[in-house]
Amino acid sequence: MRAFSFSMWNQVLGWTAFVIALTTYWLTVEPTVSFWDAGEYIATSSNLEVGHPPGAPLYQLLGAFFSIFASDPTHIAFTINLMSVFASAFTILFLFWSLTLLFRSILPQKDTLQQKAILGAAFIGALAFAFTDSFWFNAVEAEVYAAAACLMAVLFYCGLRWEAEMHNPRGNRWLILIAFIIGLSFGIHFMALLTIPAIGFLYF
Repeated sequence: MRAFSFSMWNQVLGWTAFVIALTTYWLTVEPTVSFWDAGEYIATSSNLEVGHPPGAPLYQLLGAFFSIFASDPTHIAFTINLMSVFASAFTILFLFWSLTLLFRSILPQKDTLQQKAILGAAFIGALAFAFTDSFWFNAVEAEVYAAAACLMAVLFYCGLRWEAEMHNPRGNRWLILIAFIIGLSFGIHFMALLTIPAIGFLYF
């Protein structure tokens, strides 16, 4: 009988949560412009114009890339809305992996049953967050908050990896990646800076 592989199921369940979130958000995505500043982000992204201060240049570059896939101008809003769909699905993926890392660091893993419990709890936690009202609302329209949440999830995951490997050779490569992602976050939303105190607490 094949032995239980935590790492394999960690990958399988993580990508399963990603697919569930992606499918849910894609089926419920806004078909056109929402009636607030989502319209501004769509217009400035598709035409590479200047948005309201302090601006979101990286978001607008990514939005311009997504707008390329519009079959005609009437579908530009839909394709840029899809950028939030993908960003939110990746948020759920990295949330799942962050939860498994956290659970493994604080819970004993004496047998396979406990490892399965960790995977199950992380899967339920990630999907519970995926279906929360405010997150789902941001996941289906062209706003910076979905992309900012994605960067926050990636940053915290990198912080957990750094905490686990900081004493290993080249373990500080995660810290360099964290600094790089924080720099990128200035081009989307400053909200990603909120992960810095959490990462500092992990180091402490």
